[in-house]
Amino acid sequence: MHTFLSNLTDLWRVTVAALVFGAGLPVVFALGIRYRAQLDDGATGSTRTVALTVSTVCFAVVMIAVLAGVLFIARGFLATRLGIHLLGA
Repeated sequence: MHTFLSNLTDLWRVTVAALVFGAGLPVVFALGIRYRAQLDDGATGSTRTVALTVSTVCFAVVMIAVLAGVLFIARGFLATRLGIHLLGA
């Protein structure tokens, strides 16, 4: 029974990670595109400032996640070849 509960706990963690990174990042990117389109539609004043801020934050979040993923995948190479130890390598 302990093994079954342990497997369910691990499955739940994997499911949450898949939803966040598999579906969450494209949703954040789509929100950034949506707010960026408001700038192209001729938004003025505070609406323009909010749209620019939200779109920039959305794109920054996606870029940071992509960069962290690439560094996580390449951490072994970076540690052995270049001596750079990142993300627990």
